[in-house]
Amino acid sequence: MSVVRPEPVPERPIPERPERPVPDPVATPAQTARVVNVANGLTLLRLLLVPVFGWALLHEHGTDTTWRVVAFAVFAVASMTDRLDGDLARRRGLVTDVGKMADPIADKALTGTALVGLSALDLLPWWVTAVILARELGITLLRFWVIRHGVIPASRGGKYKTFLQTVAIGLYLLPLQDWLATVAAWVMGAALVLTVATGVDYVVRALALRRAARSPS
Repeated sequence: MSVVRPEPVPERPIPERPERPVPDPVATPAQTARVVNVANGLTLLRLLLVPVFGWALLHEHGTDTTWRVVAFAVFAVASMTDRLDGDLARRRGLVTDVGKMADPIADKALTGTALVGLSALDLLPWWVTAVILARELGITLLRFWVIRHGVIPASRGGKYKTFLQTVAIGLYLLPLQDWLATVAAWVMGAALVLTVATGVDYVVRALALRRAARSPS
């Protein structure tokens, strides 16, 4: 007596799930976080410290050592809030549209006030201030130009640039003499080179992103 074996049932192919696109942190809507939060509060504090910093820097035409140190302290506190507000917003889900707009405005206001103030006091050549501010303004406009095609992530060079700019400005705020003043000049020179280099790199990447978005697939 033969045993009839059932025919094997063919396996159905499991359909592949389409990969979810990586969310664009700038183009996507902000998270459902309250506008009034700690991260935005730190950004607001940085904005409020800008006029205080400018007043302290220009007090007595920058000749008073005490007020130069006060300006340095205010600048240091404001710079620290720049790091803290971003970390808190990402870690605690406090990203808002207001924060996205206010954070770069506060950064540019602080850096611009410092550079213009130092040049007005004849402590920093005006051409250095012009190059740095032109780069920052140009990159900001370029970012809006390509934002509908995607977001260009910050490069490692850009992070080094920001760090060197902050250190260089801090050194120039202090009434340094002799070899310490030379160190400040060298740090500012390095920051200037990175500012120009990363600016050119950003332009190249932005143009490549726009060409890729406009080319037929």
